[in-house]
Amino acid sequence: MENIANKVAVITGASSGLGAETARHLVEAGAKVALGARRLDRLEALARELGSDNATVFKVDVSEREQVQAFVDHAVATFGRIDVMINNAGVMPLAPLELLAFDDWNQCIDVNVKGVLWGIGAALPHFKAQKSGQFINVSSVAGHRVGPGGAIYSATKYAVRVISEALRQEVKPYNIRTTVLSPGAVDTELPGSVKAQEVAEGVAQFYAATAIPASSFARCVLFAMSQPEDVDINEILFRPTRQEL
Repeated sequence: MENIANKVAVITGASSGLGAETARHLVEAGAKVALGARRLDRLEALARELGSDNATVFKVDVSEREQVQAFVDHAVATFGRIDVMINNAGVMPLAPLELLAFDDWNQCIDVNVKGVLWGIGAALPHFKAQKSGQFINVSSVAGHRVGPGGAIYSATKYAVRVISEALRQEVKPYNIRTTVLSPGAVDTELPGSVKAQEVAEGVAQFYAATAIPASSFARCVLFAMSQPEDVDINEILFRPTRQEL
């Protein structure tokens, strides 16, 4: 696709699912990728698949600001620049509030909100200096609607949209683009982060019956990236055709 070849994309949550599949599509289109996640063995296997000239890996916990900064710095040191920051890492601890799952609440906010902020903070100075760049922040259908058990998760995904819209307006002087991707049920490991047993079973059944491949997300990333520099795709909301909610 046009305007993708030779770009450098930094991807959090790249060890599986949306991040890994996006990396494959980007390298096929001629881009370079910096792969970040906590599971270094998965990252190294993916990098071998993609080719050492096309990918570099870095173990990172996005809830730790210093680690995200080190990851972005590593990408710049490896490839000489970065063009796209894909803030993809996320967890989905769906559960009724009455369960008082305080640790899960903290983790969800740390990963889904702070992780995006740390990614923005690490990449923004580079984008400002080169007067170009693109943020692709991952929200969710849950960032547009909320249901029982989804209070914390939806709150974090609404937050991604709010942060991204403010960012979009603020970075106009630097020719920086900002995209939010809001997927519905996509086949990833995300349902595995639902720890409440009575909720997890229903989510697993829903995803088994409804989810579409992770390539659907990757194609949206490539579409947003491939636009001419004067076109800013601000949000893509997509679901499986059969998904009602």
